[in-house]
Amino acid sequence: MTDDVTDGTGRPPEGAARWRGWREATERALYGPGGFYLRPEGPAGHFRTSVHASPLFAAAVARLLVETAEELDTDEVALVDVGAGRGELSAGVLAAVPAGLRVRAYAVERAARPDGLDARVEWTGRPPEGARGLLFANEWLDNVPVDVAEADEDGTVRYVEVRADGTERLGAPVTGPDAEWLARWWPLSGPGERAEIGRPRDEAWAAAAGSLAAGRAVAVDYGHLRGSRPPFGTLTGFRAGREVAPVPDGAGDLTSHVALDACAAAVPARAAELTTQREALRRLGVSGARPPLALASSDPAAYVRALAAAGEAAELTARGGLGDFLWLSQRV
Repeated sequence: MTDDVTDGTGRPPEGAARWRGWREATERALYGPGGFYLRPEGPAGHFRTSVHASPLFAAAVARLLVETAEELDTDEVALVDVGAGRGELSAGVLAAVPAGLRVRAYAVERAARPDGLDARVEWTGRPPEGARGLLFANEWLDNVPVDVAEADEDGTVRYVEVRADGTERLGAPVTGPDAEWLARWWPLSGPGERAEIGRPRDEAWAAAAGSLAAGRAVAVDYGHLRGSRPPFGTLTGFRAGREVAPVPDGAGDLTSHVALDACAAAVPARAAELTTQREALRRLGVSGARPPLALASSDPAAYVRALAAAGEAAELTARGGLGDFLWLSQRV
C-alpha cells in the first residue's frame, strides 16, 4: 500500500494521513459524512444478508414474533428491527404476520428513511424504550465499531492504529477496561496474535436488550466463542460484493465477527440461548428438503414453487455459509 491516498487531484484528502484506532476509523468510514452505511444504495448494493437471500427469512422472523406474542399473551406486539438497513426485514415481517396480530414495527437505523417503505414502519435512530415484543438485530453487532489489539514482539498487547488507506502500525499498550475485557474474553498469548476488543458491542447489546419491557431479544451474526477465538482476528472489508482488505476510506464495508458469548454475559439477568442459524431456522419451519416428486404430477406449479423455496431454504441454512451464523436469544 502507498503511504497516502488521494482525492483524484493528487492531494491526499483531509485526514487521510492521520493515524487512528480502528474503532474511530471505522466509525468515521461507516457512519461519518458520506460514510458507507449512509450511502443511497444501502448494504444491499454491496452484499447479501439472509434478509436479501429469501423472503423465507422474514417469514421465519414473523413466526418468532407470533411465538413472542403468545408468550406475552397479547394480540398487539412490537417488532424492533435493529440495524434495519433500508427496512427490508421490517416490511417482510409485516407482510408475513397472520391476520389478527397487530404489530407496531420500529426500524432502528442511522441512515435516512428510504422512499417507499411501508408506512406502518416507524423509522428511528434508537430502540424505543419499554417496547413489549421482539427485538431482532440481524448483522448489526458486526458493524458496531471496535478497536483492534495485537501482541508485539515482547508480548505487550497494543492498540492497532490505521490510516485511511489501510496502512497499520502498533500504538499504545491496551490498558483499563479494554485490557480487562481481553483478559476475560480474548486473551492473546503470543507475538502477532490479534483480537477485536468487543466491549462496545457488549454495551450496545446490553442497551438494546435493556430497552425491552418484556419479550425476546435476538442477535444474529457471524460469531465465535471463547474456546475457539481466531488467533489473528476477523477484521475484513466488503466492496461491490467481494471480500477485500479492510480499508477505512468509506467506500466499502468494515466488519468483524462478534464475541456473542461476551454480549450474552453483558445482560446477566437474561437467560441466554446460543444456536446456529441452521438450527434456529429449522425450528421455525425453514427446511431445505426437496418436495415429494408426487407433487410434480398432481400440481406441477406447486412443485416448482416448493422446489424454489427449498433452494432458498438451503442457502439460508447452508454449512460454511449463512447457516453458520450464530443466534443469541435472551428473554425479558
